[in-house]
Amino acid sequence: MNEFPLMETSKENIVLFHPHMPAKAAAMVTEVMGTRWIGQGPKVEKFEEEFSKRFGGGRTCISIGSGTDALHLAYILADLQPGDEVITPLFTCTATNIPFLYMGVKPVFADVQAHTLNIDPEDVRRKVTSKTRAIVCVHYGGLPCDMDELQAIADEHNLKIIEDAAHAVGASYKGRGVGEISDFTMFSFQAIKHITTGDGGMLVLKDEALADKARRVRWFGIDRRAKQGGIWQNDITEIGYKYQMTDIAAAMGLAALEEIDAVLDLRKALLAEYEKGLANCRDVTVIGAGYTDRVHAAWMCTVVVERREALQAKLREHNIESAQVHYRNDRYSIFGGRQSGHVNMDALEDKYLVLPLHTKMTVGDVQRVCATLREGW
Repeated sequence: MNEFPLMETSKENIVLFHPHMPAKAAAMVTEVMGTRWIGQGPKVEKFEEEFSKRFGGGRTCISIGSGTDALHLAYILADLQPGDEVITPLFTCTATNIPFLYMGVKPVFADVQAHTLNIDPEDVRRKVTSKTRAIVCVHYGGLPCDMDELQAIADEHNLKIIEDAAHAVGASYKGRGVGEISDFTMFSFQAIKHITTGDGGMLVLKDEALADKARRVRWFGIDRRAKQGGIWQNDITEIGYKYQMTDIAAAMGLAALEEIDAVLDLRKALLAEYEKGLANCRDVTVIGAGYTDRVHAAWMCTVVVERREALQAKLREHNIESAQVHYRNDRYSIFGGRQSGHVNMDALEDKYLVLPLHTKMTVGDVQRVCATLREGW
């Protein structure tokens, strides 16, 4: 098995990921560093408000220290208890599923759809039991899942839906933005996402009544507003965590929101160029291409190929980085080891490959990658 270490950034190299740092980020962070508030302060609230307007459909947004923290908070707010089951993607970043292990909740893995690598609603339906309490879906690469089908299952069995939208800032499904659809939606602001705050996340709540609890749980269980109002000896009645965002991070987020439309336009243009450039490449299938009822957020471009390692080696020879990025979670010991019955994932796990897509790239760079693939390997 070949090993492909991280590629250095240079003029010649097309690296897989690169952070997008907004033009105003440094100045806005510097401004914050001269104020009283560098931890959680007024910039955090401002970022929540602006994010809600742009991506939350006016819903309550709770900014968090990481996307993983935001998912854990969502699982708490969904009232998941030890012994409960949650149907969740087999194929995702482990951050989606590790919080269940904190909580004594059993993740029940569902297979992927072959054409999207998103969770397969048909397999979800097969795996609902009397212990199922929620469905988690991940919009892989930025392409929304089949939300109507998942919502129908949730309605039938009285389940919560929690969207892991770490890849999906700016995506939409049948005219509704991701962030405006389900009970809980998590966005990630990790270093290489559409919006970065260094690390961070946002939890969007459908139920406004959960907002106060969410704010307490993200700050040790303390009613922070009451404390700052002068009630210093307030009680703590629920277990909380140190999951808050800082004003330094929020300043970066606010700077990112100012240019997010341009970022999304560029990323979508790059993905469209991949789809165009590889459309007639017999040996390559672009995952998630061709949908007209949903808008792809274009965080990643993933292809399905035969002889994947040979292609990676060929790309390396042409100074192009590629990788798998995510893996089926049952390959990790913490989840109990490999499971059978995931037909689509079994068929695809040695064939999917992520190609470079980020704001340091040009359409010409994508054309170079596509030309390399069209040469064969």
